[in-house]
Amino acid sequence: MATTTQIAIETYLKTSYKPDCDFVDGEIEERNLGEFDHAALQAAIVAFFYANRQRWNVHVLPEQRVRVSARRVRIPDVCLVSRDLPIEQVITKPPLVVAEILSPEDRVRRYNTRLEDYHAMGVQNIWVIDPATQKGFDWVSGWHERERFEAAGTPIYLDLPGLFAELVK
Repeated sequence: MATTTQIAIETYLKTSYKPDCDFVDGEIEERNLGEFDHAALQAAIVAFFYANRQRWNVHVLPEQRVRVSARRVRIPDVCLVSRDLPIEQVITKPPLVVAEILSPEDRVRRYNTRLEDYHAMGVQNIWVIDPATQKGFDWVSGWHERERFEAAGTPIYLDLPGLFAELVK
């Protein structure tokens, strides 16, 4: 029976991984590396959010460590954090938005676990986007398909048809 070496979260937080990895219950968990479609979509989302950051009063953070619980750290593809909160090197307060981009290797069970971690932390807007199908899903509302994401009570939005149209230019 194979065993994995457990490490302390303090050790994980002081270590750099290339690419960065999630930390789950004492174990390092590699994330699926994005291919071109994933990387291009992530860049487009970051660019769109960054262009609106002042108006929305947010920090736009790609691949930022988010401590979702005492024993877990996740790294969303993109998250938005209120500028009203103190800056943290590792995010411990729920981001306003977490956007995750699916890779071909992602599996529903494993992905659901990471999304459940964000939800348990208190993230209200968890948006999942599949570049292969150009579809988006609002995970918090039960995997409901969306063409336009909106963060309730804020001006924050993401229009997928417009975003994908920009990618093909």
